Amino acid sequence: MARPKPISGFPEFLPTGRLVENQVLAAITSTFELHGFAPIETRAVEPLDQLARKGEIDKEIYVVRRLHAQEGDADELGLHFDLTVPFARYVLEHSGHLNFPFRRYQVQKVWRGERPQEGRYREFTQADIDIVGRDRLADHHDAEIPLVALDVFGRLHRDLGLPPVSIRVNNRKLSEGFYRGLGIESTAAVLQRVDKYDKVGPDVVVELLTEQVGLSETQARACVALAGISSEDESFVDKVRALGVTHELLEEGLADLASLIRIARGTEPGRVVADLRIARGLDYYTGTVYETLLLGSEKLGSVASGGRYDSLASDGRTTFPGVGYSFGITRILAPLIGKGILTATRGVPSAVLVAVDSEETRDRAISVARRLRERGIACEVAPKADKFGRQIRFAERRGIPFVWFGANLDDSVKDIRSGEQLPADPDAWLPPIEDATPRVIRG
Repeated sequence: MARPKPISGFPEFLPTGRLVENQVLAAITSTFELHGFAPIETRAVEPLDQLARKGEIDKEIYVVRRLHAQEGDADELGLHFDLTVPFARYVLEHSGHLNFPFRRYQVQKVWRGERPQEGRYREFTQADIDIVGRDRLADHHDAEIPLVALDVFGRLHRDLGLPPVSIRVNNRKLSEGFYRGLGIESTAAVLQRVDKYDKVGPDVVVELLTEQVGLSETQARACVALAGISSEDESFVDKVRALGVTHELLEEGLADLASLIRIARGTEPGRVVADLRIARGLDYYTGTVYETLLLGSEKLGSVASGGRYDSLASDGRTTFPGVGYSFGITRILAPLIGKGILTATRGVPSAVLVAVDSEETRDRAISVARRLRERGIACEVAPKADKFGRQIRFAERRGIPFVWFGANLDDSVKDIRSGEQLPADPDAWLPPIEDATPRVIRG
């Protein structure tokens, strides 16, 4: 059989990379739980008409169909392209069993049929948090979400060496109110073009707004001027008002965003920035929107994003408004792992290889390994009875730092890096803490 070729857009990590990803996910989920978020998991597929219901995403959906499906079979299904749409369905389906406001986190694969490039993949892992209310959700949750995100990224920076981040925030009410104040009715179309600001620049956005949306040159340049405003404090309010546009929805958005920035500055000064070019392309966002940049890797674009949605989930009688945030795990990690910026100290969990004197005494080695594992020490038994030098070289190739000799008969353990070998008791010996498990390090 010929060597298989990789499929573009479907990244796979080697064991060291997967160990990095596991530790990142453990740090993220434990931080979520410190903030009271409960775990859920949703199915991988949803009805195609539900997936295509919101936003300009229909061309990105992977359709799922049985090989031998017959005409008249069940409706077409699609792989979910994010975790928010399936979560909305989950809330509607299980609302009678949930306590509101409901705080959930979810870590799963998602699929999008877009052109693969660095930071963009067809299959990738996301980690989401959402706070959802019944009929109403207090505005202060909009400020809570980025503070949770900063806790997550702060821990990843301190403990695992990931770069620090800057969270950029805007408010859809502010932007849409400004556009309406200019006499623009097609606000969604404007938002979708403004969302390309960082990729194509302000002049191209002006062209898109005039040629594709039909705005006047004056309207288009006012929209771009708004998008150019940013600040780490509430000074953005005066900058917006200086543009001379008024509208009731604009004032509501300014007040909401100013409140968020004020709360964030009191906790994490300078880390949450009002950036009025942030739009988010999906149309279910109705208020605050977030995007997150890795400092030093800004060319990747946003690695985590989200926002407020007031009408994504509704059964016609009850509405479930929410605010959420999605961490692009693969988007963050794949470039860092692929370039060797992040790696693990070894590619296996095992801290110890228990040597085998002979196949007749393998049961003794298995007994030692069991006693070590009972005390939480990851280990494995040598695959074959061989010369001890060869067993040591096997451990070196695996990246295992210690080899256990004796198997209950004059037990000893050897640090194969330093060559030091000492007597040891499998019911008492512990590896140094830095060797107990693989650690994430910067390459």
